[in-house]
Amino acid sequence: MHTVVERELELHLVLSPEHSIPVPARLSYRADDPYAVRIVFHVGSDHPVQWTFARELLVEGVFRPCGHGDVRVWPTKVGGRSVVLMALSSPDGDALLEAPAAQVTAWLERTLRAVPPGTEAGQLGIDAGLADLLAPRLSASLDQTGAPSPDDLWLRDPWPSDESADGEPS
Repeated sequence: MHTVVERELELHLVLSPEHSIPVPARLSYRADDPYAVRIVFHVGSDHPVQWTFARELLVEGVFRPCGHGDVRVWPTKVGGRSVVLMALSSPDGDALLEAPAAQVTAWLERTLRAVPPGTEAGQLGIDAGLADLLAPRLSASLDQTGAPSPDDLWLRDPWPSDESADGEPS
């Protein structure tokens, strides 16, 4: 079972320097996808809008401007409050969202405790999967007489090699 860290919060869609509208959102992090964070926006449509980007981008964006292209994140103050701004760009349009810095930071800290930086690759199980894939299956490949089973014969190269075992042509 993998850890899931979620938080519901209210972001503000910035329409102009003087006007913004509240947008309910959910921050989501899954240990089985350890490099990514998701933000799901509930915008009153049949299907919520979801953005997925690097957790590291959001972690850095809490402290200093970062990102380029589709996702940019930076800290600032608005009306004396610390906020994190997220500029999102897609073919459907652009959005500037304001999030309360304290809530985003507290949620990020929970994700960092669940999967500390530098340990993400271990969550993916790549090494174990490769070991299983590459492990010899001796018991499965031999029949009761010790000969290769008919099921595994199809795996063999039907053409004999042009080289000997030591790499020299035969």
